[in-house]
Amino acid sequence: MFKEDIKYIERQINKIDNLDECLRKICFYLNKNIEGYDWVGFYFHNHKKKELNLIAFSGIPTNHTKIPFGKGICGQSALSNNSVIVDDVSKESNYISCNLNVKSEIVVPLFKKENNIGQIDIDSNNLKQFSSKDLEFLKKINQMISEKFF
Repeated sequence: MFKEDIKYIERQINKIDNLDECLRKICFYLNKNIEGYDWVGFYFHNHKKKELNLIAFSGIPTNHTKIPFGKGICGQSALSNNSVIVDDVSKESNYISCNLNVKSEIVVPLFKKENNIGQIDIDSNNLKQFSSKDLEFLKKINQMISEKFF
């Protein structure tokens, strides 16, 4: 599972030297090619303002282009430095709704050395969409991005 996807993404990362363009291509690829990855975005930290800024995404546009640290699943991950898998967003008191169709979410931090500098955020319109396989897949993508650009 995800073997061919990793190969494709690795080729993109290796041939693209512009971070924003690379992130956009990864978002588009994941959103269009992996069932249940209904919205894919990369947020990066603005430590001065203590917020996340949306850099690239694919899916329905969101008003949540800036998220305060601690707010929502993304904001929780920014503070904890941990990945988060939510099987049912309706049961999360701190959830920020970007789209009424979203049922589950996964957030995986992106590290520069040991510093959390951003994250990949994926929403699904399916309950319990994400597993440990998705988590490992997304960690690998973030690791490749970090090694190339940071």
